[in-house]
Amino acid sequence: MIPTNLRDGLKVPAIASPMFLVSGPDLVVEACRGGVMGSFPALNQRSSEGFDGWLTEIEDRLDAARAQGETPAPYAVNLIVHSSNERVDADLEVAVKHQVPVIITSLGIRPEVIEAVHSYGGLVFHDVVQTRHAKKAAGAGVDGLIAVCAGAGGHAGTLNPIAFTDEIRQFYDGLVILAGGISTGAQVAAARMMGADFAYMGTRFIATAESMADDDYKRMILEAGTADILYTPEISGVPANFLKESLTRHGVDGKGKPPESLDFGEREAKAWRDYWSAGHGVASVTDCPTTADLCRRLVDEYTQAAGRLDFTHG
Repeated sequence: MIPTNLRDGLKVPAIASPMFLVSGPDLVVEACRGGVMGSFPALNQRSSEGFDGWLTEIEDRLDAARAQGETPAPYAVNLIVHSSNERVDADLEVAVKHQVPVIITSLGIRPEVIEAVHSYGGLVFHDVVQTRHAKKAAGAGVDGLIAVCAGAGGHAGTLNPIAFTDEIRQFYDGLVILAGGISTGAQVAAARMMGADFAYMGTRFIATAESMADDDYKRMILEAGTADILYTPEISGVPANFLKESLTRHGVDGKGKPPESLDFGEREAKAWRDYWSAGHGVASVTDCPTTADLCRRLVDEYTQAAGRLDFTHG
C-alpha cells in the first residue's frame, strides 16, 4: 500500500527514474505536476552547492504550482553511496536540510544514510538486482526496494520481473518498485498486478521535451527496438544496457573486457557521457512529447487498464 504522504498528488503509481546527465529540474517539476514522482541524481549537478540550488528551484516551482491550486506528486533524489562518491556526505546533508521526501540509494547500503533520512520522516528506496541484495537492504530498514530487472536501462539485473517481484514479496512487506522495460500506463498496471507498488520508468522519459538528453540520443530512442539494446560490462565495468548505435559509433562492440585503467567514479562519468543508455522499453517509445503530455497519456492508459483489471493505485 502506498503511504498517504506519497499518494497526495500521485495520479499514476510511477516514478520517472533518476538518469545521469538526463534528469534535471524541468523534467522533475513537470513529472510531479503531471502526477508522476519525478527524480534526479544529485551528481547531475557538479557540486553540492549546485545540488542545493536545484533543490531550492524545484521546491519553489512546486510551491508556485500549489499556490495555483495544483497538487504535485512528491519528488525524489538519487544518492550514489559507493565509496568512490566523495560527495555523498555533503549531498546527504543538503538533502536532509531540504527534507527531500524520497532518497533513492544505489551501489551500496549505508545505515547512517537511512537513519538521517528517517530522522525527518523521509523514505529510502534502494536499487537491487539480486535477492541477496534485496534481503540485505530490507534488513537495513529501507522503505522500498527497486527491483531492477532484465531490460532496464543503465545498470540492470538479469532476473525475470515476475519471479523477482514474487520472491521479494516472500520476505519483504515494504514498498516494491519494479524497473525494466516499462513505458506505458498499461505496463504500469501490469507491474501492479505482479505485486509491485510502483513502476520505475526511465527510458520513456528520456524522449521528452524537458529531458536534458542530446537530440541525437532522443532520435536513437525513437528509432530503436529491443534488438538495438546491448547489455555489457565493457563500458563502465558494471553490466548495463546501452543503445547499440551509440557504442558502434565509437568502435565498441560490447564484447571486450571491462576497463581497468580508471577507478569506478571515472568510469561512470565517462560511460554516460560518451555512450547512451536505454532499456528494452524503447520498443514502446515512438514520439517525444512534453512531460506534461506524456503524464496525461500515462494516467489515461493506466486508468483504462486498471479499470479492466478492477483495481486502483490507492
